[in-house]
Amino acid sequence: MSEERKKLWEPSQEWIENANVTKFIEFVNENYDMNIKGAKDLYKWSVEKIPDFWAAFWDFGDIIASREYDEVVDDLDKFPGANWFPGARLNFAENLLKYEDDQLAFIFQGEMKKTKKISYKELNNEVARIAKSLREMGIKAGDRVVSYIPNLIETPVAMLATTSIGAIWASCGAELQARAVIDRFAQIEPRVLFAVDGYFYKDSVFSIIPNVKEVVDAIPSIEKVVVVSYVSDDKPDISSIPKAVHWDDFIAKEDNPELTFEQLPFSHPVYIMFSSGTTGKPKCMVQSGGGVLINHLKELILSTDLKRNDVINYITAPSWMIA
Repeated sequence: MSEERKKLWEPSQEWIENANVTKFIEFVNENYDMNIKGAKDLYKWSVEKIPDFWAAFWDFGDIIASREYDEVVDDLDKFPGANWFPGARLNFAENLLKYEDDQLAFIFQGEMKKTKKISYKELNNEVARIAKSLREMGIKAGDRVVSYIPNLIETPVAMLATTSIGAIWASCGAELQARAVIDRFAQIEPRVLFAVDGYFYKDSVFSIIPNVKEVVDAIPSIEKVVVVSYVSDDKPDISSIPKAVHWDDFIAKEDNPELTFEQLPFSHPVYIMFSSGTTGKPKCMVQSGGGVLINHLKELILSTDLKRNDVINYITAPSWMIA
């Protein structure tokens, strides 16, 4: 006979009582006159009452919107093509920047070479300063802004500034060669490229300034290249890159400028992602701001049980999606 299998882990009663999903079940039972007992009941309700589930999570996730939705979804039988939360007006970045206190927002650690931390208050300020510079050069909702950069703190700062305006973000990690970046970004005609001087890998330094030049030369829509200094102690020589400025010279000098958030439809694009390119050129996949927001909140709050004081770790490059 085989040995009796033992559970690797079982949550304590206190853990269960304090879990986000427990509080969500209580919220649903109270507001939808349900008697959900646990995960199986919740799953059954979520797939049988799809509009009710997403309406409940919209409220439970405390989504910020300047205008409420008219209905959750117009036609569940239409796939693809169903219109989710029509009528709603919101901004992706505004929901991610709802806190403005001294709690840490990001901790960056780059292969033991450099580390950096930023609070929510500092993050809001940095985003506002980059957004001001983008607006001053005429970036508006629907424009494309891209990055060729590792996961530095400057990366989400630039992304949040971009999406606060309603512009659309796409990214490639610094490890990709120029041709791979061109195959992706040339399709979407970006106006601004955030880049980096290089990256560390296995205790070696790799400069990508020649790659950045090649990308800019190949994509005529790029009007400005903003270069972050990462592997260089001082500002690197970027004179070979057309239209290039250093991050410190691009970011607005004003401290704490007003940060305004364009209010956009739920379906307004926030990201353009790309397929791997194994069957021809990479194909664009457009993600809606509202869809990314509510689904990520659902996954992090209910599935991951992430709370505000927790720390979540991602080890990946911006070329890939974490699912």
